[in-house]
Amino acid sequence: MTKKIFTYSKEQFQQIIKDTLSDAKALGATDAAVEISEGHGLSISTRCGEIETIEQSVDKSLGVSIYLGQKKGNASTSDFSEASLKRTVQAAYDIARFTAEDPFAGLAEGDLLELSPKDLDLFHPWELSVEEAVEIARKAEDASFAVSKRITNSDGATVASNQAHFQMGTTKGFLAGYPFSRHFISCAPIASQNKKSGSVMQRDDWYTSSRIPQALAKPEEIGAYAAKRALSRLNARSIKTRKCPVIFEAPLAAGLLGSFVQAVSGGSLYRKSSFLLDSLGKQVFPKHIQIDEDPHRPRETGSTPFDDEGVKTKQRVVVDDGKLQGYFLSTYSARKLGMQTTGNSGGSHHLKLRSNLTPLNHTLDDLLKQMGTGLLVTEVMGQGVNYVTGDYSRGAFGYWVENGQICYPVEEITIAGNLKDMFMNIATIGGDALVRGTKETGSILINEMMIGGN
Repeated sequence: MTKKIFTYSKEQFQQIIKDTLSDAKALGATDAAVEISEGHGLSISTRCGEIETIEQSVDKSLGVSIYLGQKKGNASTSDFSEASLKRTVQAAYDIARFTAEDPFAGLAEGDLLELSPKDLDLFHPWELSVEEAVEIARKAEDASFAVSKRITNSDGATVASNQAHFQMGTTKGFLAGYPFSRHFISCAPIASQNKKSGSVMQRDDWYTSSRIPQALAKPEEIGAYAAKRALSRLNARSIKTRKCPVIFEAPLAAGLLGSFVQAVSGGSLYRKSSFLLDSLGKQVFPKHIQIDEDPHRPRETGSTPFDDEGVKTKQRVVVDDGKLQGYFLSTYSARKLGMQTTGNSGGSHHLKLRSNLTPLNHTLDDLLKQMGTGLLVTEVMGQGVNYVTGDYSRGAFGYWVENGQICYPVEEITIAGNLKDMFMNIATIGGDALVRGTKETGSILINEMMIGGN
């Protein structure tokens, strides 16, 4: 199946890698690593039913890293001819010659490598024509307009499908790769309302993403739900400055989990640019919080049998009873810290944030009732996160909640706190778990934050 979709086969890629590594060694490289890939994709967008963009991509690339002792050079090419590959190896070699030595540079050692990677079922191509993609996008937009006459415009609908494959090889004995796919449907309707002061408009969006085209939500469902979200934002007002409980809706909760990952990743730690320095074994969340990393879940976006260096990935508990059990380290950052790689070169894998206090069949409505009175945040704006201090301050949109019921939408506010305190003040995690990229979490209820209003 792979050979029908791609120009190059797995075997051809592996032979190119072997030849390139051989050329690197012949030049005098002490070690070398090569990654080669090709992929193609289709992305179309419509706006109010009219085609806005059609993008068809076909790309291929080979990157080589050469080590001369602890000097490293990198070069890449999209030309797979023998002459071009030799020039690329020579370029990487020349760069390495004039690069300063780095005592922590070097490939991952052989005993850490994944030499027998398991098949995680990550490749599900979508034979999608431009006409079919346009029709899907139009269905999403049509469904959004059908919800209400107050849906008067659209920021567009997008349908995208990508499939690719790659192989990696190093002079340490690693040689492996796999094909993968990613597919996406989104819709962003605009709701409007006429007032004495003029027309007021609000926009919202929703999307579905999966490696498997059949697992995507129906475009009609995406469009209709996005429209309801946009409509619910009408008649928004500000509120007075106060402290109160805050719920981060599940898509935003994934962003908070991402902030945690950044704070305990090797680059931030060895640069001492993290508010969670020296936190290993310490309480960083309440005792009811667990974070698990499972890179081996079939068909998930965040799954992989090995990381960007070929290091085998493992299931592990990152946070247990609120205590940090492990960082996210590559070979380089681990050496800088005097530790061992965790198989996270390239970032975190499938992470699940959960609370032992979350009841079965728990919903967002249940979480609102648990909060009682406070703010449900559905959108944040700006870049107001300081990862050195943990200070957090961002513009926000959401809904004011009283007695567990949404009362009205809220805009022109800021939410502020410190991530260290925010993590420790998580009351519970909602049962409305959602996967966004490599993160899986429900909505997060934080006991108290500062709301800046009028």
